[in-house]
Amino acid sequence: MNWTRRHILSLEDFTLEEYNAVLQTAASFREVLSRKTKKVPALQGQVVANMFFEPSTRTRSSFELAAKRLSADILNFSPGSSSLTKGETILDTAKTYLAMGANIMTIRHKQAGVPQIIAAEMDKLNSGVSILNAGDGLHQHPSQGLLDLFTITSVLDRESPCVELLSGKKIAIVGDILHSRVARSNIYSLTAAGAEVHLCAPPTLLPKLFLDTVNQQAAGNLYIHWQLKPALTKADFVMTLRLQKERMQGNFIPSLREYHQLYGITRDRLKMCNPTVRVLHPGPVNRGVEITSEVMDDQGLSLIPQQVTSGVSVRMALLYLIGNSSNNSLN
Repeated sequence: MNWTRRHILSLEDFTLEEYNAVLQTAASFREVLSRKTKKVPALQGQVVANMFFEPSTRTRSSFELAAKRLSADILNFSPGSSSLTKGETILDTAKTYLAMGANIMTIRHKQAGVPQIIAAEMDKLNSGVSILNAGDGLHQHPSQGLLDLFTITSVLDRESPCVELLSGKKIAIVGDILHSRVARSNIYSLTAAGAEVHLCAPPTLLPKLFLDTVNQQAAGNLYIHWQLKPALTKADFVMTLRLQKERMQGNFIPSLREYHQLYGITRDRLKMCNPTVRVLHPGPVNRGVEITSEVMDDQGLSLIPQQVTSGVSVRMALLYLIGNSSNNSLN
């Protein structure tokens, strides 16, 4: 397809054609990464600014490596050593990188909406700069949702991953859904692909208001459970999420031990799923809380290493697509 999306801020309005374009492009770059020479000149001469206002290991490293594999020049932003400590605004920081010649900015921030604000400013300036949301508050994490989609569809068909493979598949998402931007992005992508998505968490971490809000855009096939058994029964994939204590304002669970007893993913509990079930986790993992080490380290069950590897291919695809977008030029 002719990719025309300049910014990737949310998966809420992604089309099936866009999902498949990302999956097919990522599959091509996965093949590139298997070669001895892992670089291609796809973004040679372009500048990618990684502006991470929030701590990150996997996402930041993945975006940096993806940009390097595409031969882009890279600017890495560290808030602790930046002019933000002297009172500079986020928009002025973005304009500074624009003046340095940035073509693409990947933005991660603890507050929802920051990437959208920067994208609006770049458009207002008629800059031609693309913004890629690398995670904003409790809003969304589109590249994580897309790499999870790529990981799952690659299990179903490694050579030709596409969203049509997910039609009718049951996918359980278990854990701190209330505070998870990853869950929100996955809900949009997986339901759009025709999967049945079953959300499971304690009532405090999955209030009905959340379901009502998300269901306005999710294309049906979304179910809520406060007990684990109905969510896991005959599931094809299980995605477990970290308890995000840094985002919790108050006590949402009695204790970590009780949470694990009720919602922890163990080998025995996975017997309720389809025999071919595979388990995902976006990381970082609290071993022994949301998932046992036995499951996490089982190569026959866990897709966690594949998720990390998929992240580079998918982020290469996203940088390539917006870096070569027909809308990625001055108007």
